[in-house]
Amino acid sequence: MRLAVGPESITWRRAGDARTMLGAGAALLLQVAHPTVAAGVREHSDFKSDPWGRLWRTLDYVHMLVYGGPEGAVNTGRAMRAMHQRIKGVAPDGRRYHALEPEAYAWVHATLAETIIGAHARFGRPLDERQRAQFWDEWRGLGRLLGVREQDMPQTWDGFRAYVEEMCATRLEPSDVVDDVLESLAEPKAPDIPGLGQRTWKAVTLPTSHTMRVATIGLLPRTARDSLGLEWTRAMEVELNVIGRLSRSTTPVMPRALRVVGPGYLRWRREAIAGGPFGSGAVAA
Repeated sequence: MRLAVGPESITWRRAGDARTMLGAGAALLLQVAHPTVAAGVREHSDFKSDPWGRLWRTLDYVHMLVYGGPEGAVNTGRAMRAMHQRIKGVAPDGRRYHALEPEAYAWVHATLAETIIGAHARFGRPLDERQRAQFWDEWRGLGRLLGVREQDMPQTWDGFRAYVEEMCATRLEPSDVVDDVLESLAEPKAPDIPGLGQRTWKAVTLPTSHTMRVATIGLLPRTARDSLGLEWTRAMEVELNVIGRLSRSTTPVMPRALRVVGPGYLRWRREAIAGGPFGSGAVAA
């Protein structure tokens, strides 16, 4: 199994499509719906007070892992595991938890594959069966760089689909952390930009926050929506289909810089990444 990916990989070509950002909310929701992840976020995350900071750190991590080159990917994997080493405690129900519990740690990595492929199916360039299998094989390799055990990731795409369904049906649960994520999507907090008033921010984000919420719930597997008690109506499905058609129609005219955002993103964030936990000095050109 090859671990780091390069420009010839399906992951490199598809993970950085700008339209996959419509799956960011679904990935976060699937992650925090796992009780171990919820406990860690509740006690150790600044998501509620600094959602934009968390978003930047997540984007830095994903882009370094995929587009940072072999050295950047290896260093990012080590940094992520080291960061999660200290996230532990006691959940409200009295159960002790640790962010490196194999099931929870693997699940967080798996949710990104689920939502990247799902976002392409809805909004971008759907992957065919062979491409999905290749993508998952490459994503498993990246998981090994993070320290996810090989036995905790299904070996095949079909196995992955069964795994996602089982996790959604048996392990995910509603919580105050899930509610916080849904609230943040409905009313996103304004970034710290001088001169940006709350009224202006609401006017700008009202349409996009609605679209993001519909995309988030719509990209969840039905079993996840059922487990979390989230309503999904026929009208919402129709709305998501319209958004999807409009998004897919942009493919022929979409510039390469938006189809593969990663290298440009890393150039833009070079200084911030170098000074943060994922800094390695190995940033893709």
